[in-house]
Amino acid sequence: MGKGRKLAAAGLLLLGIKAAAACGLGAAAAGWLGEALSPGGLVSASLSLELGLPGAGAPGAEGALPGAGALPAEGTQPAEGAQPAEGGDESPAESAPASTAGAGGAQYTDEGQLIVPTTISGGLTIRNSTSREIDVGALAAMGAPQTLPAEGPQVLIVHTHGSEAYTPDEYDSYEETDTDRTEDKRYNVIRVGDELASALEAQGISVLHDREIYDYPSYTGSYSRSGAAVERYLAEYPDIAVVIDLHRDALGDGEVTYKTVAETPGEASSQLMLLVGTGDSGLYHPNWEQNLRLAVYLQRAVNEKYPTLARPISLVNERYNQHLSTGSLILEVGSNGNSLREAITAVRLFADAAGPALLALRAGA
Repeated sequence: MGKGRKLAAAGLLLLGIKAAAACGLGAAAAGWLGEALSPGGLVSASLSLELGLPGAGAPGAEGALPGAGALPAEGTQPAEGAQPAEGGDESPAESAPASTAGAGGAQYTDEGQLIVPTTISGGLTIRNSTSREIDVGALAAMGAPQTLPAEGPQVLIVHTHGSEAYTPDEYDSYEETDTDRTEDKRYNVIRVGDELASALEAQGISVLHDREIYDYPSYTGSYSRSGAAVERYLAEYPDIAVVIDLHRDALGDGEVTYKTVAETPGEASSQLMLLVGTGDSGLYHPNWEQNLRLAVYLQRAVNEKYPTLARPISLVNERYNQHLSTGSLILEVGSNGNSLREAITAVRLFADAAGPALLALRAGA
């Protein structure tokens, strides 16, 4: 993504407006919110997830989000294997912007970017962007269909967009390879994957963590490359029961960025979100409901222990390589407004709640 391009997230306006108002936004930001909430504005738009390349996407393409309304065509992902090249300035930032606290918990970077905290109510709910009728209660009653093997790798963690990174702060600063991105694996989502793998392994779950970056230097074919890697792992370890593609979301526009906040005791934590694709965009994906049952199963476990940690499960028309396994999920950890430490706390809490639920699926348990 080029330096001057930001992802939009209109759906978050409705969910985060209370937090935004409490932050004492300036006149410019207040005017922006008013325009967004006006008839024909952005409120009817769906939440834009950074699952792919900003730019125009063909209807039904892999990653094209439904109901975009007046949103710019940001956050779309073309069909697998056919992603256009990433545009924009690829020169690294000279220095990482530091954040300072603002009124009501808002922050400003040295570049003048407003970061607004918001908590998106989740619970055992599904944000359904498809035409399918979903009974979340029935799915919860069925439980997860997966069985973790008694021996060998049980969970695989990959990163289709491994260069995704967070807002730099006094603890974690990095050299950008693009806006909110870095190849430095100490500071991007691969580091978050390291923490998730360690936390799950501490509970006795066998984890494989693929630490490759598939979206840099080019976004073109990122899902094809990560998908090929998943296929290799599954060929070698066919009993792997759960495949997690760990991402970082992007919420906001050129003037305002949102950071998700879980209301948890102790360390500050971002929220996270499970995403499931159906393949309704036209790509083959007959067993998507098994993935959704796993998502509901894990969401329920997380919600019982940390009620504000998880945003609603997102059900979309796209596929995102989830046809490769009947236990495939995308896990969005925080947003570009969050810090790395907040994202790390989130996956530790996720593992604390979801780990025992996964262990209960182990063969012979």
